Amino acid sequence: MSADPYHEVQREIQSSLQTASTLRSSFLRIRSLARDGSEELVLARNELEATLAALYTDLEDLEESVKMVEDTGPRYFGLDDAEVSERRKYVSHVRREIEGMRADVEGRNLQSSLPSGSRSPLQPVPGSQSGEPNDDQAKWAHEEQQLLLQEQDRAMDSISGTLNTLAQQAGLMGHEIGEHVEMLDDLEANVDRTDSKLSSAMRKMKKFVRDTEGKFEPSGWCITILIIVLLALLLAVILV
Repeated sequence: MSADPYHEVQREIQSSLQTASTLRSSFLRIRSLARDGSEELVLARNELEATLAALYTDLEDLEESVKMVEDTGPRYFGLDDAEVSERRKYVSHVRREIEGMRADVEGRNLQSSLPSGSRSPLQPVPGSQSGEPNDDQAKWAHEEQQLLLQEQDRAMDSISGTLNTLAQQAGLMGHEIGEHVEMLDDLEANVDRTDSKLSSAMRKMKKFVRDTEGKFEPSGWCITILIIVLLALLLAVILV
């Protein structure tokens, strides 16, 4: 029997649906208290939209698993037709919930202005029956948004600290590279001086050889004999 991924995906969707329902309630409460375009309202709307987008993606995965069972055959997964029908109904139910929440975000859902008893159980809006702002609700909404801002500030501080650390490391690397460049420059200067000294010594040696050959004709033979003697002495030292 092949593994059935339905229940795992369903648990994730149910958790996300409850989170979205809470965010929807917060959004509607803030919208009833705050002015259009306020920072709190924009943050609440963006958070709800992001949660609904992720929830819709999970719903597509769940619907794909149901379709796979329908195409393969329920008996292959140890299921019956009634179970598959219930899964299809659950997918439709979640889709309606998502569409209803999207309508609330876009301001298309007139149901948000009705008494709470006419709503879906997953879409409660506390305090909407009276139609008047509530100080406790406004304070709670403000604290909720402040917590979100504090979390964003902490994330920004963490990123800033990481960037500062990278900048310090880059500065140290640049300093070390500068020191290595100076060492290479000193080495190059020393090589140039040594090369100059060797060239000068070679010029003096060639001049000495020319002067010696001009004064003494058999100097070539003398030099050859001296080289042979030096080689013999070198071999003797090595052998000993």
